[in-house]
Amino acid sequence: MNDNATNPIAPEDALAACAACKLPIAKRICFNPRGTGPKGCPTINAAAVLAQANQHYRDPAVGEFARQASRQEAEGYANRHERPYIMQPAKTRIVEICEFARKMDYQRLGLAFCMGLMREAAMVGDILTAQGFEVVSVGCKAGRTPKETIGITDDEKVFQDKPEAMCNPIFQARLLNDQASHFNILLGLCVGHDALFFQYATAPTTVLAVKDRVTGHNPLAAVYCSNSYYRRLKQP
Repeated sequence: MNDNATNPIAPEDALAACAACKLPIAKRICFNPRGTGPKGCPTINAAAVLAQANQHYRDPAVGEFARQASRQEAEGYANRHERPYIMQPAKTRIVEICEFARKMDYQRLGLAFCMGLMREAAMVGDILTAQGFEVVSVGCKAGRTPKETIGITDDEKVFQDKPEAMCNPIFQARLLNDQASHFNILLGLCVGHDALFFQYATAPTTVLAVKDRVTGHNPLAAVYCSNSYYRRLKQP
């Protein structure tokens, strides 16, 4: 159920703004029960929405999924018994995906990937298979649906003056639904295509890597450099 479907849009002065919070971590109410928050703090202002959200964890399946995800989060750090504790990340994303899938007893994993990452998809498939999972994989161009189907004109194609298949994330999602994947992994789907996959997939879905053609699929590179090489990002 989408709780936001029937809720009115919040006024601008009540919009959540955690990303703009300037308080030190130790003074934030989301970390410290005696802490505080700025204008727009959802911990202070959205008690009803919080209660609604927390109610969902009473569903045994949702609660167990969340419990195992929280366990996986902690297990991603080494030597947590040491005092004083200094965070020591210890596991890569692909390792965590495999461990979480085992925690949830998922056996058949769906791999939805961009055809621009065919080599990487083959490597990921080999890793998942070696880890003991059954892998169902589908590339974004599977089905070879013409781009004209969704109204794309020749000048809007990547390769003009020739037939070009559209990326079809709905087909990818529906195929993995049909083949009963337990857990899906996205690899390099385009912006928007990934959103459609999430919308139509039945099984829970995680992301191994996202598409960023310029940075070698490391989109935070542009964010980290937004005050230097990519400062144009802040220009309207």
